[in-house]
Order: sequence, then C-alpha cells, then structure tokens
Amino acid sequence: MRPELIIETSGEGGTVEAGEHLGRLLVRGDVVCLYGDLGAGKTTFVKGVARGLGIDEREITSASFVIIAEHRGRLPLYHIDLYRVEDEADLEGLGLDEYLDGDGAAVVEWAERLRGWDCTFSVQFGFRDDSGREIRISGPEERIGRLAGMQ
Repeated sequence: MRPELIIETSGEGGTVEAGEHLGRLLVRGDVVCLYGDLGAGKTTFVKGVARGLGIDEREITSASFVIIAEHRGRLPLYHIDLYRVEDEADLEGLGLDEYLDGDGAAVVEWAERLRGWDCTFSVQFGFRDDSGREIRISGPEERIGRLAGMQ
C-alpha cells in the first residue's frame, strides 16, 4: 500500500491550498488522478495545482466540454476531464499518451475512466459537510512526506 496523507478542508480556499502544495512537488511525467463525486472539489483542487506550477488559477475552468486543456507554467500542465467520456472508444481518439507521457504534468478528473495508466498520485475527494472536504492523497513515499510537511 502506498503512503497516504489525509487533508481536511473547511472551504474552497483549503482545497486550493492543498492543490497548490501538491503542484509545487510535481515533476515532468507525473500523472495525478482525481476521484470523487460531482461537486466534490476536483476542479478547485486543479486551480491550486496550477498555482503551485506558477499558472494563474483563473485560467482553470471545468474542462468537461473541451476534455483537455493545456496551460504553461514552470512545466506544462495538462488538465484532462473525462466526465463526458463514456467508453474506451471515446478515449482512443483523444491522444492521451501524448499528454500522459508528455513533457509536463497531467491532472485527470474522473480518472476511474482512465484505463492502462499508472498514477503518480491518486487523490480521493469526500464530503465532510456542505463546504468541508476530506482529501486523501497517495503517492511516492518521499513526496507524500514532503507534502505532509507543507500542511
């Protein structure tokens, strides 16, 4: 079992901050897989990841309609939202390998629809109450340790 860090937030700001801390640790080739119900905070977390990569978080919107959005920071961020992907045939035409094996970091919302890829970090979002979230991040031991030190 991979090391895991549990972060409890009480609003959007805490979710953005958790994403920012992870974004500071990302390196070329990382794949961050996000899991959670609609409205659980996945896109809000991606705003923080962007901030941690030196990207204006206002650039980050739900990628549900474009599926893949590219952003430039200290390294490229590929924001992939698979909400509208229904089956593997839909995935095949996206050219995901170009992004997941690319020169930047990829963050994948609705990652349960992604098949055949290893995630560097897995992030599970759960509801604590209307605005509070429980964010469970698992990944490489050394970087989870560094992430825990940022909290």
